[in-house]
Order: sequence, then C-alpha cells, then structure tokens
Amino acid sequence: MAIKNKPYFIYLIFLLFSFGLHAQKTADRLPLTDVFLSLQKRYHIQFNYAEDQLEGITVVTPSENFTLEELLRYLESNTPFLFENLDGTFILVRSKKDIFELQQLSEVVLSEYIIKGINKLNNGSYDIDFKAFDILPGVIDTDVLQAVQAFPGIQSNNETVSNINIRAGSHDQNLILWDGIKMYQSGHFFGLISMFNPQITQEVNVLKNGTKVSLTDGVSGTISMETSSEINNTFKGSLGVNFIDANGFADIPISEKSSLQVAARKSISAVAETPTYTNFFKRISQNTEVERNTTNIVNSDQEFDFYDTALRWIYNISDRDQLQVNFLNTYNELRFNENSINNQFETSRQSNLSQHSIAGAIQYNRIWNDKWQSAIEIYETDYKLEANNANILEQQRFQQENIVSETSVKLHTSYKLNENVQLLNGYHIVETKITNLDDVDNPRFRSLVSEVLTTHGLFSQFNYKSFNNKTTLNFGVRYNYMNKFKKHIVEPRLTFIHKFLNDFSFEVLGEFKHQNTSQVINFQNDFLGIEKRRWQLSNDLDIPVIKSKQVSFGVSYNKKGWLASVDSYYKYVNGITTQSQGFQNQYEFVKTRGHYDVYGLDVILRKQIQNFNTWLSYSYMKSTYNFSSLPEKTFPSNFDINHTITYGMAYTMEYLKLSAGFNWHSGRPTTLPEVLNEIDDNTINFERSNSSQLADYFRVDLSVLYDFKIGKQTKADLGISIWNILNRRNEINNFYRVNNGSIHETLQRSLGITPNAILRIHF
Repeated sequence: MAIKNKPYFIYLIFLLFSFGLHAQKTADRLPLTDVFLSLQKRYHIQFNYAEDQLEGITVVTPSENFTLEELLRYLESNTPFLFENLDGTFILVRSKKDIFELQQLSEVVLSEYIIKGINKLNNGSYDIDFKAFDILPGVIDTDVLQAVQAFPGIQSNNETVSNINIRAGSHDQNLILWDGIKMYQSGHFFGLISMFNPQITQEVNVLKNGTKVSLTDGVSGTISMETSSEINNTFKGSLGVNFIDANGFADIPISEKSSLQVAARKSISAVAETPTYTNFFKRISQNTEVERNTTNIVNSDQEFDFYDTALRWIYNISDRDQLQVNFLNTYNELRFNENSINNQFETSRQSNLSQHSIAGAIQYNRIWNDKWQSAIEIYETDYKLEANNANILEQQRFQQENIVSETSVKLHTSYKLNENVQLLNGYHIVETKITNLDDVDNPRFRSLVSEVLTTHGLFSQFNYKSFNNKTTLNFGVRYNYMNKFKKHIVEPRLTFIHKFLNDFSFEVLGEFKHQNTSQVINFQNDFLGIEKRRWQLSNDLDIPVIKSKQVSFGVSYNKKGWLASVDSYYKYVNGITTQSQGFQNQYEFVKTRGHYDVYGLDVILRKQIQNFNTWLSYSYMKSTYNFSSLPEKTFPSNFDINHTITYGMAYTMEYLKLSAGFNWHSGRPTTLPEVLNEIDDNTINFERSNSSQLADYFRVDLSVLYDFKIGKQTKADLGISIWNILNRRNEINNFYRVNNGSIHETLQRSLGITPNAILRIHF
C-alpha cells in the first residue's frame, strides 16, 4: 500500500517545495523604491528618479555580490527603466518608453546642480525635472519661471516673471517655448506668477549660450518647457488650491498606445481675497491709473481674474511613429470703474485690460531605422493685449490693441553615422504678423498698423561624443533668409565640453543669433500703465533686426558632494532701440537705435551632505549701452546690476521638504535730477544717464512642503511659503515728473511679506 501511494507522496512533496520556492520569491519581491533605499546605502550611490514613475513597480532583491555595473544591468533587465551611471555616485533613472527622441539624449555633466531635479547637461544647458524636483526658497508650487531664476546670471530686476533678464538682456530677448511653441506672454497677474501650469509642465531646459541650430530667436537666452512624452497606462490626477488659484490635472490613458493630459487653473479672487491676492494686486497697480486718478475721479470695484487650460495628447501609431498634439489657452483681465460727480449727477464708466494667449501644435515623429529619425512640428500661436481706458472728464474712450499671430513649420532629421557621430539637419519657415491699434472716440482718431514678415531657415549640426564619454562637441550653422528685406543671416553655434582629471570639466560655448520681434514702450501710460510694452515687428530701418554674438568659458569641479563652477562670458547685441529698453529719464521719448555689450562672471558653490543641500552663487556683470546719436554715446545699461549673491539651503526627508535662503543684489541703475526742483522750460535737467543707483536689494524667503498618505492610492501635499519674510520694502524703480511747477519723484517698491499656502491631493 505504501509503495502504491509513493508517487502521490512524492508529487505532494514536490508541490509543497514549489509553493515554498514561489512564496520565498514573492517574499523577496519588494517595491522598487524600497530596493533603491537599501542599494543607496550598500553602494554609496544616489538614484535620481521621479517618484510617481516607480509606483506599483516591484523587483526581486538583487544579489549582494553584484558589482555596481552588474547591479545596473540586473535592474535594467527586470524593470521598465534605463539606468545611467553619471559619475559613479549619481544614477539617472529614466523610462524605456521614451523612444521618440530625435537627437541623442543629452547626458548629465553635473547632477543636482543646485538641488535634486536640477542638472547641467553636456550641451551646455541646464535641465529642471519637476518630477524629481525638491524645493526652492519661497516657491512651493514649482513655478516654472521662478525656478529658472535660481541660476546665476538670470534674475528679474522688478520681481516679475514677465521681466526675466538673462545676462543683462531685456525680457523680449528671451525665447520662451512650451512644447516647441513660441510664447509671447509669460505671466499671470501681469507677471507675478508664471502662466505655465506646473502640473502639466514636467521639464524645463535653460540655455544661456550655445543654442542648438534648430532654434531661432532669443538673442539673450532660451527657456524651453516640455510636457511628459510618456504614455501613462493608469489614470492619475490631482486637485489643488492655494492663496491665488484652484487647479486640477488629469493624466488619462485612452489605450495602450495613447494618453491624454489636461490641466486647468482659475483664480479664486471671486470667492476670497487672500493676503497674497491683496499684495499682488497692490503690486501690479502701484503708481498706475488703477491705483490713483485725478482729484475729481474715484476708482472703485477693482477686480482681477485669470485662468489657463492646457492639453497634451500622445498617440503611438506604431513602434516607429508617434503623434503629439498640444493646446494652451490663457487669459488675464483687470476691471475697475471710474466715478465722477458733476453738477450733482454721478457718472461711472468701466476701464479694463485683458491679456490673452491661445496656441496649438502638432508634432509627428518617425523612426525610420536604428540610424535615421525625422520629425515635423507645426504650430500656431496668437497673443492679444487690449485696453479700454475711460476718461470721464473728457468724455473720451481710448482703445489700444497689440496682436501677434505666428505660424511655424519645422522639419528636422537626425542621422547616426556611428556610436560617436550624429548629424542634425532641417528646414524651418516662420510667418509673423503683428497688429497695433490706437483708437480714440473724442476727438476721433484711429491708427491701425499691421506688418508681416516671413523667415526661412536651413540648419545643420554635427554632434560628436568620444568613446570614453569625456568629450562632447556640437558644431552647427543656421542660415536665415528674410524675403521682405532680402536679408541673409548666417549663424554658427558651438558647444565643446571635456572632462579631465576625473572630477573636472571644461566648456566653451558660442553662438550667433538674431530675432525679428521686440517689445517697445511708446508712452508709460499705455495699456493703463500696467503692461505698457507692446510687440513690434522689425522693419530693418528704425526698428532693425536684432543680432547677437556671445562666447563663454567655464570650469567645473564635482566630487564627494562638492560642486564648484565658474563661467566667464562676453555678449554683444546690436539693433536695440531706446523704446525697447524702458527709459524713464531724459531719453524716454527719444527714438534711436544702438547696441549694448556685457561681460561677466557666474560662480556657484554647492555642498551636499546626505539629505542636506546648501549653495552659494555670485554673479558679476558689467553692461554698457552705445547709442551714437545720443549726447552720451556710452553709459551703463538699464539692466546693469553689477553684483548678485544668492544663498540657499534645503533639507529633504521622505515626507518633508524645507528650504530657506536670501537674494541680494546691488541697486538698479537710475538717473537723478542735476539739482532738485530746478526746471528749465518745464523740463527736468538730469545728470548723466544711469550714473546713480537705487538702494541695494535684499530678500529672505522660506518654504515648507509636507507629503502624507490619506489612502492606498491617494496622497496629499501640504505646504507654506513666505516671500520676503523680513518685509523689506526694496526699491525696484524710480522716476521723476514735473507736477505743479516742481519735480515729483515716484518710487516703486517690491512685494512686502507675502505668504502662500497649498493643499494638493493626488489620486
């Protein structure tokens, strides 16, 4: 009987043994995030990844006998990720799904350049990955255009994201892209916060020099924002509210080959007026017609509203074909009533200002084979600034409009000769139309000017990377032709980076660029004095095509948590006008053309100790105007802020992020009257232009962000920030006017202490 049942007994033992093995393997399969934590301690490394990408991913614990190289190969074979060993310490984790990259993936030269999520790439640019982002002082909602100001050499001399100055350039000299679409508007609240929703904008690339040849415009720099290029297979979303707006985001899988991302924000001013809203409103209306009027006019019912919506749809037609569609719609509106009592009759008329951008794009990427890829990008972007100014005393209505409409088609290809050499070629056509309207009803006056310019561009670039990954060389040329002016412009671009002595790297960057559009100010009270700049198209005469030349040299050191980087540069920009530089002194109404040059030094020192990060940056800059037709041919530029120091520290734990720091810079250039209250023919006698300075600027900021789980699939972010915690009323601008026979100074100040808080639920 025992012999007869022996096969069943053996089979039972085998099943139990197999179950035990299976149970043991299951027990060894752990969440990838937990495995990363143990591996970081074992190998003394740091994984750089986006937490949301790792949700639900598990892996069998790798053998303790693996070398670091064997470990990374094991993880690549058993997870949907690629692992790039940057310097033996930092491991970059990225998804295998992202196969539609036209150019070779730019490798990280300096990881965690300031904090986690900010890296310097081997093409000379800086990358901000918000999926892996920690926290910066005073910023809790990853405001895109606030974050870029963390880099030395980039700042805003009036605290707004609509006036970002890259190495002494005016804001209109920046090329701002959202998924390849050029944007002519950058801020909500007329510049106090970015108009680009941080929930759908996942990555930002910042270039101060060495721009790739496929890009045109932006003689001072480029800020390129990207949405995620990955297809999500599970639904993700978030709802949030802060002291300024309520917002929502959804990442919706449509199929295995397609997903849709949608994001929206709306100001909450109609529901509640928070301290942040009040401070923002006072800041934008300071010394404008919204804040003050004549003694016989009383302003009332001031209201401000904004919203934005963004959409990104990706469809992988096949393993080699991908289609992407983007859409963006943003709106700002300010309204107030002007009230007057005349002969015991009350009269009230509304004035308003609106700013609206709408844009859409289609991108088609094709992988022909292992060596050849191509892409075609088409976009349409439209911007409209409109103001209706009611003058009750004169019974007058003054309407102003500034409209930009641009269409772009770009075809570019990439051919990989071998593992070290890649060629990039393409063709780009851009048509830009700008319309300006000034319309007065009493007395009747109407001026409508509309201009169109078409530019053709051919570009080619040679990319080289050595076998040992220590040397990178990108050299290219862009040829541009403007048929309206019969103008030819050739623009060489260069990036050279070489690593030496294991821990050092040396770089040389250079570029020629041009742009056809600029923002000008005709009168300081245009558009109610709030957004007084209007876009203007070059006519190759009094408003020339702007051209720039730039070169920079840099050395970096990175070892054991220490990072030190020094960059020196020289930039020359020709074709600027006095109208585009925002003069408010003796040259306010002068119209002439000229150039400026700037040289400087950007330095950053960073130290990382486990979860603690601290950094100190310093920028020296000297910028000079040259206008040959002015009495003073050369003098300091309006953006000549000689010294800037930024210090920050951040402490990050699993659920808590803390950051604090300060910003200091020498005073902004200004022009004072020669003698106070000395007026000649109702005109102020000024000293030499920009020969004086405002008081030094100093601001301390603080941010705290706490993550916690409220369910199995739901977590929340709770944060608070305080901008200008010392409530220092910094001077950011001043100007002088003649009033009742005497000189009157108008002094504009920065935001005072401004708190903000955020609650966001992720599901």
